[in-house]
Amino acid sequence: MVTSAPGGTITIAGKTVSRLGFGTMRLTGPGTWGNPPSPADATAVLREAVHHGITHIDTADAYGPHTVEELVRRAFHPYPDDLLIATKVGLVRPGPNIWWPLGRPDYLRAAVEASLRRLGTDRIDLCYLHRVDPNVPLSDQIGVLAELQREGKIAAVGLSKVTPKQIDEASRVVSIAAVQNVLNLDEPHDRAVDYCRSRYIPYVAYRPLNAGKLTSDGGRDALQWLLSLGDHVVPIPGTSSLSHLHAILHGATCAA
Repeated sequence: MVTSAPGGTITIAGKTVSRLGFGTMRLTGPGTWGNPPSPADATAVLREAVHHGITHIDTADAYGPHTVEELVRRAFHPYPDDLLIATKVGLVRPGPNIWWPLGRPDYLRAAVEASLRRLGTDRIDLCYLHRVDPNVPLSDQIGVLAELQREGKIAAVGLSKVTPKQIDEASRVVSIAAVQNVLNLDEPHDRAVDYCRSRYIPYVAYRPLNAGKLTSDGGRDALQWLLSLGDHVVPIPGTSSLSHLHAILHGATCAA
């Protein structure tokens, strides 16, 4: 196993992990729906990422739905102590490419319990609210995750696709361990980057290569730009291809 951490290291949810994480959204069928064409190949990509020093794996119950959490378990269970597994709850999937926020506390609690079973663990390292449901008070959505944290089922709570105002509101209920928003060279503006820096909250950049549109150089320039924004910025590129993974890792090495 490679011992150096791609992009350097950062502490998230109490674990020191690589600043380059791995996003698992692409390890599904078309439309982020169903199983990948080859679950064995998807598992191999996950293991190869960790073999090369990535210690931050990001997934969600909505990927598949459910299938990617099961792949993560297949790839890594029992989980090494230094591996951070982050998942997300709060989106339902009636079909391919369809994503609906659902933030009722009873649903979020059931979703976390189901993720625990699929991941084969009794505590999730980092659990994000995947999307804020506009029909449910944010304090109620975060409140149930805070309850689950007190019960020991979640180690840390995060937020995804949020504004500084929403981060501030959620922080009154529970300590926010990470914020995950879209950020890349094609979508370079997010006020939450500076907000998180000022509050020492890790900022996890999803879609860092803009769904493959920024990979002509293996993603080097795109990753270099993200890593240069501050020590708190954590890109989580993803792929279903071993060759593309190696190109990303090379790009991150050149960028660091």
